[in-house]
Amino acid sequence: MCELLGPEIERKTNGKVIVKILSNYATERIATSKATLKKEELGGAEVVDRMLSAYAFAFSDPHRAVTHNKGIMNGVDAVSIATGQDFRAIEAAAHAYASRNGKYRTLSTFTKSSNGDLIGKIEIPLSVGIVGGVSRVHPVAKMGLEILGAKSAGELACVIASVGLAQNFAAVKALSAEGIQKGHMKLHAKNIAVAAGATGHLVDIVSETMYRQSNMNLDNARTILHELRDRTDDST
Repeated sequence: MCELLGPEIERKTNGKVIVKILSNYATERIATSKATLKKEELGGAEVVDRMLSAYAFAFSDPHRAVTHNKGIMNGVDAVSIATGQDFRAIEAAAHAYASRNGKYRTLSTFTKSSNGDLIGKIEIPLSVGIVGGVSRVHPVAKMGLEILGAKSAGELACVIASVGLAQNFAAVKALSAEGIQKGHMKLHAKNIAVAAGATGHLVDIVSETMYRQSNMNLDNARTILHELRDRTDDST
């Protein structure tokens, strides 16, 4: 489109058009998502206050804001890649938007409702599409769009923003409550359990057993799984 308009712009301005490309800084395509999490679901009023403190830290300090926003982009990028979007352009636009007021800040905002629940909101520029390009050619991208059922670019943008906010909630909650490392290790234990051959409910049993034993490796997972299966065979 820009290349098509180039000669016409030159004619009207008596100038020379050199750079003919759109900007990925999609400030006219801002997606917004907002959610309220009840304090009981988060673990109580103390956890809400801790999450608000963590947000205030990120809003005030770019060193923390970068990691805060990286957590958001974990969700945004995942959906973008799965649906064939240009996630690199989305990343660049998001970080530019976070700096729009002259200081790098958070893409999300946290506040507390009158009854003590946590309110989270995200605003992020999202130039996405569901027609043309990779989104309708690559089989994985086509499948991702079919699973989401998004009927328009606007709907897809809302989904992506919402996943980013959900990811943000989860990360800040883990950071403010049990700690990121504890959550990561639980996930790591499940990955090892699956690698050892556990399926279904056995994944949780094997991973939880390894976690309690503080012994998370493939050999131990196989030993636990073997013992579980032996007990099952004996009971039958």
